[in-house]
Amino acid sequence: MSDDERDLDVDSDDDGAGDGAGGERSGMTAADKRAHHNALERQRRDHIKNSFSSLRDAVPALQGEKQASRAQILNKATDYIQYMRRKNQTHQQDIDDLKKQNALLDQQVRALEKARATGNLSTALLNDASSLGLKTRSGSDSSDSDDNTNTHTQGQRKRLKTDNKKS
Repeated sequence: MSDDERDLDVDSDDDGAGDGAGGERSGMTAADKRAHHNALERQRRDHIKNSFSSLRDAVPALQGEKQASRAQILNKATDYIQYMRRKNQTHQQDIDDLKKQNALLDQQVRALEKARATGNLSTALLNDASSLGLKTRSGSDSSDSDDNTNTHTQGQRKRLKTDNKKS
């Protein structure tokens, strides 16, 4: 029984005190009690029907479809929830990767600022270029590292070049 139904049931109890024998309401005939029960049951069914309609409208695969069964609505809603969970996990992984990349870039900025302050900027730039896998004037690069690291740094290099063009 929902809270709305309990509220109605409690409100109807306030009309008269029970006679103590089985909790029957005084002043209500059996027909009145049956009518009251039927009204509560109709309200409960309407609430469930409206809830399924709201759920159907919230699932993109079912929007605009008025003849979906309750089982179809539940199955599609379950599929959509699982899809959204996977999507959220992917986005969370992307956020975590960007946080790591941001921390690395912050560390590099601090190192460059420190090197500039001490006058060792050219050495720091060579070290930084080497750590990113960029070729320096001497022609060396960090291609000796494993392929996964090199692919990752190439992705970073592309992002860095894009960011530098905007600056």
